[in-house]
Amino acid sequence: MGHSLHKLSAAFVKTAPAGKYSDGGGLWLHARDDGGAQWFLRVTVHGRRREMGLGSIRDVSLKEARDAATKWRTLAKQGVDPIKEREKERRLAERHLHIFGDIARDCFESRKAELKGDGKAGRWFSPLELHVLPKLGKVPIAEIDQIDIRNTLSPIWHSKAATAKKAIDRLSICMQHGAALGLDVDMQAVAKAKALLGAQRHKVQHTPFMPWQDVPAFYGSLNEGTITQLALRLLILTIGTRSAPLRHIRLDQIDGDVWTVPSEAMKGRNGTGMDFRVPLSRQAVEVIEQARPYERDGYLFPNVRKGVISDATMSRLMERRKLDARPHGFRSSFRVWCSEEANPPWEVAEACLAHTVGGKVERSYNRTDFLEQRRELMQRWADFVGYPS
Repeated sequence: MGHSLHKLSAAFVKTAPAGKYSDGGGLWLHARDDGGAQWFLRVTVHGRRREMGLGSIRDVSLKEARDAATKWRTLAKQGVDPIKEREKERRLAERHLHIFGDIARDCFESRKAELKGDGKAGRWFSPLELHVLPKLGKVPIAEIDQIDIRNTLSPIWHSKAATAKKAIDRLSICMQHGAALGLDVDMQAVAKAKALLGAQRHKVQHTPFMPWQDVPAFYGSLNEGTITQLALRLLILTIGTRSAPLRHIRLDQIDGDVWTVPSEAMKGRNGTGMDFRVPLSRQAVEVIEQARPYERDGYLFPNVRKGVISDATMSRLMERRKLDARPHGFRSSFRVWCSEEANPPWEVAEACLAHTVGGKVERSYNRTDFLEQRRELMQRWADFVGYPS
């Protein structure tokens, strides 16, 4: 291969006919028939001959090719494989390029399928967008530490405690996503930031709920047969669904005394493909019959103008009656009634609230949704709330 270096000239490189030409020191020019030409370096590492491409003459000048050859030759002399070393350098450079904003968006995209309605309205993303990305969006994820996170969230940590908690939880999920992509992420940063931020002074606001003993009287007072009152009655009787699926109940989802709520309408079930069957007590079937004349476009509880009644409509009725409790709170009333009065098996009570019980594996074996046991329990609840029908 000749020991003299720098045999080629820049002018020759530009016009070289097809063939391979040595510049010395293992650096070669390979000119192809189609007019393109590449640099490559031949080195010997641990007795093995390695060839590494150094780029085309369009991108890499003769001087740059010689500099690169010198760098990689020196490493090869030290017994380091230059190809592997270059791969390592490339990965390191990439690692530092990934800015948090890009990772967060990628994370949101890949989670969308699990989120209700594909994370529509971007509610999952908005705490990040509003409170994290303005400060950390342009920072490489590998450089984010607990101090950055604390400084980002301390302005809202106490004043907007619930939002801050969402923001830090989602930030943590984005950090995990970055780590899963093979980036150099400090997985402890969020936990350390929480320690620095301290306990939130703000008391978690649980939805106020009505003591179960008071539910029958309230249920009884909903006796005017208006859409709102019927919807509230059905909400109380079919406790497992939250307000959204109930407000969107359709006649074609009801078959006899079973109402099947499609999985995408159920919190925690979207993406599982598991619809939720609700056993309807005799009282619930009656309420549905009373609401039937109001039906519009298949929906049982239509709004005055279009769509279905809003969550606020039911809440307002309770507000006007000077109640602290809210519609969502009836789930808690039911749960406390179960433990203090009815005493059903724990799994059955949880299944009534559409809580998925057990880990993934356990659930795949335990396919039952306890429909029959729930039917019995829901009838007891209906008899308690709405008097035996």
